[in-house]
Amino acid sequence: MFSRKEPVPFAFVAEADHFRSNVTPPPRERLGASQIVGRTLIGLTVVAGLVGSLILGMPSLQSGESATRQQQSEASDNR
Repeated sequence: MFSRKEPVPFAFVAEADHFRSNVTPPPRERLGASQIVGRTLIGLTVVAGLVGSLILGMPSLQSGESATRQQQSEASDNR
């Protein structure tokens, strides 16, 4: 038998390692068509939001060399 080295406040916690149930869980309910469509739309909305934020954020992720060159060239042309 397996004995624990530390004290256990409840006896059922100590015996939980040895317990096996002979009761099978009930089968999962099948999703309806509206639930499948709803979950699909929520997933597409999340993906579209991530893609949209990436597309809108791409200009700020680019290096600033091209913007700096344009500003410098415009400033030097106006002098």
